[in-house]
Amino acid sequence: MRKTFILCFVVLAASLSLTGCSALKNFLSRDLEDEDFIIGQLYVDEVVKETPVIAQRVEPRSSSKSNPLGLSYSAEDNHALYETVNSWLGVPYKYGGTDRNGIDCSAFVGTVFRQVYGVELHRTANDMLRDVSLISRSELREGDILFFTNSKGKVSHVGIYLKEGLFAHASTSNGVSVSRLDDTYWTKHFYKGGRIKK
Repeated sequence: MRKTFILCFVVLAASLSLTGCSALKNFLSRDLEDEDFIIGQLYVDEVVKETPVIAQRVEPRSSSKSNPLGLSYSAEDNHALYETVNSWLGVPYKYGGTDRNGIDCSAFVGTVFRQVYGVELHRTANDMLRDVSLISRSELREGDILFFTNSKGKVSHVGIYLKEGLFAHASTSNGVSVSRLDDTYWTKHFYKGGRIKK
């Protein structure tokens, strides 16, 4: 079935005379068995140009006043969440990736939730909507899932809310990093927060 899909796509593209398109040339030059690449080209996220707050693993500090990400620490913080996020910082983005060689946004969120909370989530950003009760931005608290839309209004990106307006995610441009929710792009594309259903 996969080969039939690929063949249909190539025939359609050729019939529409799109071979001059650089994306299609890139697509045709790749191994057509590379399913992750093919799907990624069909549903590619927008590349976000931002400067993340934290982009690389933070070395642990001896100070008890900071959590593993170097942020202010309180007794209410979920230490395991911050340690797990810190251990993934700097891992590159890869569409369909699920490990430290490369990971996408939904796999990152799913992995953190499995490791920290023992919760299994659906695999894709859009399907994760079924795992949560939607909440507004003003209701966000540590460990909530953040949903973002692409330019077409479809939920296509997820992250994990931390604290003080910061969230962790696997960004197409920066890999696993911590960003500000009030960044212009993220504010514009924020859809809803989600809290795991009990």
